Amino acid sequence: MMSAPLEDLVREWLRLDPNESTRKDVEQLWNKNAIGELERRMRTRIEFGTAGLRGKMEAGWSRMNDLIVIQASQGLCAYVLEHVDNAATRGVVVGHDHRYNSERWAQLTAAAFIANNVKVYLHNGLVHTPMVPFSVKALNAACGVMITASHNPKQDNGYKVYWENAVQIIGPHDVGIAQSIMQHLEPRVHDASQVIESALCIDCTEEMKKGYFHSLSNLHAKTLFDGVSVAFVNTSMHGVGDPFTSQAFEIARFSPYTPVKEQQHPDPEFPTVKFPNPEEKGNHWVTCFQDLAIATANAKGASYVLAQDPDADRFSAAENCDGKWVTFTGDQLGTLFAYHVFETYKASSKPIGRLAIVASTVSSKMIEAMAQIEGFHFVDCLTGFKFIGNTALYLVQAGYEVPFGYEEAIGYMFGSEIRDKDGVAATMVFAQLAASLRARGTTVSAHLQELYRRYGYFETSNSYFVCTDPLVIENIFRKIRSSGDMGSSQGRSYPSSIGGLQIRSVVDLTEGHGYDSTNVPTYQPKLPLSLGHMIQFRASSDTDDSRIVLTIRTSGTEPKIKYYLEGSGSNRQAVHSLLGGVVDDLAEDWMNAAENGLGRP
Repeated sequence: MMSAPLEDLVREWLRLDPNESTRKDVEQLWNKNAIGELERRMRTRIEFGTAGLRGKMEAGWSRMNDLIVIQASQGLCAYVLEHVDNAATRGVVVGHDHRYNSERWAQLTAAAFIANNVKVYLHNGLVHTPMVPFSVKALNAACGVMITASHNPKQDNGYKVYWENAVQIIGPHDVGIAQSIMQHLEPRVHDASQVIESALCIDCTEEMKKGYFHSLSNLHAKTLFDGVSVAFVNTSMHGVGDPFTSQAFEIARFSPYTPVKEQQHPDPEFPTVKFPNPEEKGNHWVTCFQDLAIATANAKGASYVLAQDPDADRFSAAENCDGKWVTFTGDQLGTLFAYHVFETYKASSKPIGRLAIVASTVSSKMIEAMAQIEGFHFVDCLTGFKFIGNTALYLVQAGYEVPFGYEEAIGYMFGSEIRDKDGVAATMVFAQLAASLRARGTTVSAHLQELYRRYGYFETSNSYFVCTDPLVIENIFRKIRSSGDMGSSQGRSYPSSIGGLQIRSVVDLTEGHGYDSTNVPTYQPKLPLSLGHMIQFRASSDTDDSRIVLTIRTSGTEPKIKYYLEGSGSNRQAVHSLLGGVVDDLAEDWMNAAENGLGRP
C-alpha cells in the first residue's frame, strides 16, 4: 500500500466498503481533494497484532470500521478453521461493550463466521471483557472475539481475539491471522440483518453469566465477618461493569456499595472522563478518585473507593487514611493480592511448593522477595496478559497451581477459570481483604506497611518519554548498548552504573540483541525476545542494601519509550531519594532527553 497511488487506494475502498456512511465520507474527502486526510486514513492498513485491532472509528484502511471488521473476521475464520480441530462445530464466542458501533461489529463478526457454517455463541447485550474468555473455556469454543477498546478514548474501538485455550493470542497466531486477513479481503457479508435468526447463532448469555458468577463464588472467602461493616463507593467509569460488580458484592454477602451515579451506567461519550486510560496520570484515576468518587465517598463516609475501567477488566482502589485519600499503585495492589492468595493457599494445608504466582517482568519484584522467604514459586514473563495467561497454563501443565497473576498496569487474574485480567473479580477480592482486615482491627494501608516490614520496602516510579521519530529511538538504544563496559567479556558494552549504583545484571530481550548476563555460559535470555526494544537492568549500592530494577522498552502502540523503575531496601527514605537520581541519570545521560527533544508527561 505504501507505493500504490492514492487514487487506487480510494477506489478500492469505495469498491469494497458495504457501509453507505463511511463510503460517502471517503467520496466527500476525495471530491474536496483532502489529500492529507486521505493519506492518513488510506496509506497504511491498521495492523493486526497480539492485541487484535484497535484504532479510531472512521472510514479508511488505517481505521476501525465495518469493512475492516468484516475482513478481519473472514481472515480469522479461515485461520481458525485451518488450525483448530472441529472449529465449525465447537464454534466461536463473540461479545461487545457499550462503545459506538460495538453491537453492530459484534454482529458483523458473527455474520462472517456464520457465512462459513461456523457456530457462533453471540452474547446478548453488554458484557465485560472477561466474559468472553470465560465463555471460550466453558463452551470449549475454537476462539473468542470481544469488541472493545477498553480504556481508550471515546473515538476508538477494537477487536480482541482469544485462542482456543481462552487466552489472548500470541505468536505465531498473530502473524498467521494477519496473513489470512490479507487473503480474504473481498467481503462475503455486507450486513448483519439475518444473524440473530440464523440457526447457527446461539444465545447462551444467561447460562454463561450464571457460570461466571459461580466461578466468583469459588473466590469468595468462606469466613463470615460477623458484625464487620465496611463502606465502599464504586465507579464503573461510564462502562459495563456495574451490574457485574454489584452481583459480585451479593455473592460476597456484602451490603451494596454506593455507586458514583454520574459514572454508573454505560455511556459511550464518557462525559466525565477526558481519557479513560488508567496509565495516564492526570486523567482517569485523578478524575475517578479526586473528584466524583471521592466526593461521593466523603458524603457517604466510605472508607474505600473501588473502580473498574470501562470494559471492567482492570481495577484500582483508594483508601481514606485519616482524612487523606491514598490511591494504591498497581504494584501495591498486586502485592496485597499475592499475599492474600498465599495466606489462603497456606491455610488449605496444600504443599506451598506447588503454589505458583506469575507477574510481568516490568512489575514489582516484591512478590519475588516474598516467594524466596515463603517458599512458593514465582515466575515472571513478558508484558501483557497474553503472556501471563499462557505462562500460567504452562505452569499448570508442570504440576503447579496458579491462582493469581498480575501486571503493574492494574490488571489482576484470579482462579483457574479465566486466564486473563478481571476487574470484577479483583473488586470482590479487594473488598473481602478490606473486610477481613477490619475484623482484625486494621486497614489495607496498614497491612501493606506490615508487608514492607516483613519483605522490605519497595517503591515504583514508572513513566515514559515521548518520541515521534523512530530514528531517534533507534539511536537512543544504540547508545545505551555501546556506552559502558558491562558485559565486555561477552563483547557487550552496556552502562555499568546509574544513579550512583553499580549495575549488576543486564537482560536484553530485544530481537537481534538477546543477552542475559546472569545466564552463564550461554548468556541467552530465558524469556522470549520482543520485536520492540526492551532492556532490564538490576543495580545496587556498594554501601547499603538499596537496589533498583529498571526496565526500558518501546511501546508497540504509542510513540513512547516507557520505563519501569522500582527501588527497594530497608531504608524507606533512602529508597525514595534513590529513585529521583536514577530518573535524572536516565533522562540526562541515557536518553539525552533535552538534546533529542523528548517529551515528558
